[in-house]
Amino acid sequence: MRTVPSLGQGRTAARLGAPVALVVTLGLLAAGCGTTDGDEPDPGAAPSVVTGEPRETGPTPSDDASATPSDDAPATPSAAPDDGTDGTDGTDGTDGTDGTDGGSVADDGADEPGGTSDAEDGGDDAAGGSGDSDEAGKPEKPGKSAKEKKAEAAAAQERREREEREREEQERRDAMPRYGDSGERVVALQSRLAELGYFLQDVDGQFGPATQQAVWALQKAAGLSRDGVVGPRTKAALDAGTRPSARTSSGRAVEIDLDRQLLMTVEDGRVTRIINASSGNGEQYRARGRTYTASTPRGSYAVYMERDGMHESTLELGSMWRPKYFSGGFAVHGSGSIPPYPASHGCVRVSNAAMNWLWDSWGMPKGTPVVLY
Repeated sequence: MRTVPSLGQGRTAARLGAPVALVVTLGLLAAGCGTTDGDEPDPGAAPSVVTGEPRETGPTPSDDASATPSDDAPATPSAAPDDGTDGTDGTDGTDGTDGTDGGSVADDGADEPGGTSDAEDGGDDAAGGSGDSDEAGKPEKPGKSAKEKKAEAAAAQERREREEREREEQERRDAMPRYGDSGERVVALQSRLAELGYFLQDVDGQFGPATQQAVWALQKAAGLSRDGVVGPRTKAALDAGTRPSARTSSGRAVEIDLDRQLLMTVEDGRVTRIINASSGNGEQYRARGRTYTASTPRGSYAVYMERDGMHESTLELGSMWRPKYFSGGFAVHGSGSIPPYPASHGCVRVSNAAMNWLWDSWGMPKGTPVVLY
C-alpha cells in the first residue's frame, strides 16, 4: 500500500519554502529513503529540519479504509483546504515551487517596508478623492447659458432705453411752461397769447392765474385737453395762430360758444378778444324750496340790466361781480372761480379782470347783442 502524507505535514513543507524543501529532500536521499518508482517519501522517516532526527508525526496511519483510501478508489481528502487552494499546490513536495511562490508573493506586500496591496492603494485613492471633494466645498453654481445671457442683455438694454425715454420726457415736461413758472419763456408765451387776442392784461413773465386762463382759452379753441400746460400740441396751436371764428358779421356783439366754453367780443365779424368762460353744468340744484336745472339758454339776446359792483343772487346762489343780465336771471358776471369746464348754475362766468375790461375798456352797455350757441 502507498503511504499518504499527512495534510498538516504538507502544509508545513509549503511554509518552509523552496530551500528548506530541497534540504529535506537531499536528507532523505542520503538516508536511503528515496525511491525510483515515483512513490512519495514516507513522512514518518523524514528527519527534523532543526535536529536532523526523525520527527514525531503522531500515530502511523493504519490499513483501515476509513483512514487511508485504497488503490482502487481515488484519494478523497476529509476536508477542503483552508487556504482556498485546490489541495495540490500546497501539498506537492516534489519541487515546492507552486505553493512556496504563491506564499512568497502574498508575503512580499506585507513584509517589505513601504509595500502596499492593491486594496490598500485603492483605499488611499478613495480617501484622496474624498479629501479633494471636501476641499472643493460646495458644488460650483453652473454658469448661465448663452440664451440666459442674451435675455439678460436684452432686458438691460430695454431698461436703459426706457430710462432714457423717461429722462427725455421729463426734460420735455420741464421745458413746458406751466402754472408757477416765470422768465423769458413765459414772457414769450404771454406776448403770443395777447397777439392772438386771448385776454391777458399784463405781460410780466409770471405764469399766474391770468396766464392760466388765457392758456385754457387757447386749448379750448384748439380742441385740446385743458390742462393749462403748454406742451407740444398747445405750443403747435400757439405757433399756428389758432383762433375761433365769429358768427355775427356786423356791429359789436358778445358771442358765447357753450360747447367750447368761450366768450368772445366781436366787431364787424372779427373776434377781438377771447375769454375763458364757464356756464351751467347741467346738474339739478335746489333754491328756496324749488328744484332747478343748471343750464344756460342758447339763442340771441341783448343786455337789458346791469349791476355795477358785487351783487348777491336773489336765489341765494352766491355773489356776482358786476353782472350784465341778458335773459331773466341769466347774466354774464365776474367770479373768483372759472374752471375750464361748465360749473355754474346757469350764468356765464368770466374772471373779475375780464368783467372789468368788458365794463371799462370794451364797453358792454345795455342793448349789446349776446349770442349763445
